[in-house]
Amino acid sequence: MPRYAILSDIHGNLEALNEVLAKCRGLEIDQYISLGDVVGYNANPSECLGIVRALPLAASVKGNHDAYASADSEINGFNNNAKIAIQWTSDQLSADDRNWLGAQPYRAQISSQGVTVVHATLDTPDNWGYIFDAHHAADNFSYQWTALCFCGHSHVPVAFCKKPITSGSERSIDSIPEWICNMNDPSKNDDFLSQDSLEVSYKNGYKYLFNVGSIGQPRNGDPRASFAVLDTDAKTVTRYRLPYDIESVQKKILAAGLPERLARRLEAGC
Repeated sequence: MPRYAILSDIHGNLEALNEVLAKCRGLEIDQYISLGDVVGYNANPSECLGIVRALPLAASVKGNHDAYASADSEINGFNNNAKIAIQWTSDQLSADDRNWLGAQPYRAQISSQGVTVVHATLDTPDNWGYIFDAHHAADNFSYQWTALCFCGHSHVPVAFCKKPITSGSERSIDSIPEWICNMNDPSKNDDFLSQDSLEVSYKNGYKYLFNVGSIGQPRNGDPRASFAVLDTDAKTVTRYRLPYDIESVQKKILAAGLPERLARRLEAGC
């Protein structure tokens, strides 16, 4: 059975993407899943898109930055820095690049593996909502017909498990705390930050929702590039965090005339 690397929110960060793909080669990944937002924010959108398009993709969906960069439409829900980056990004892409991005679906399935993928949420994927807690996860599970679902969009890794049967006061949906760092109490993150991988086993009969975090612009206080690997034989999902050359990416952002804030936030992972 193949092993899948799940990539999300690359956002034109070539240095981070190259580190992730080097790790994937070492892990002997068979196929890749792209959760969208290959472009936006950072200074190498065309290069990153070319790399992703050349991968053996088992599934690919579009993100909101992909959608806006590939179409001449009004940009909604973005702050000014993001709008500037989208307009600049669109100018860097070829017509073929824009057509490819625009043709990607909002949702996709790998039915043989019981996997659904989406950039934002399954209920209204083109509204670009976010999943941060069990309440949002419950809405997503209502539209999830497979055992596993992978999403991105928030740049903040979270994971949830839905039990097949509940009784009494037992919660039907629980978060998976080992998947995330504690943003409310950073003092509890020493062990978390010392690791470069976090493995979660999944059980038959349960449903799981994983946000794999961002490769190109993490926002969970950990600036390392984040991605996941699905091993269908071992029934595990493992999230990896990799350091990369942030300074080089920052220099490229500034040289391109993109907003300074986009460069500064990379080193803080926020």
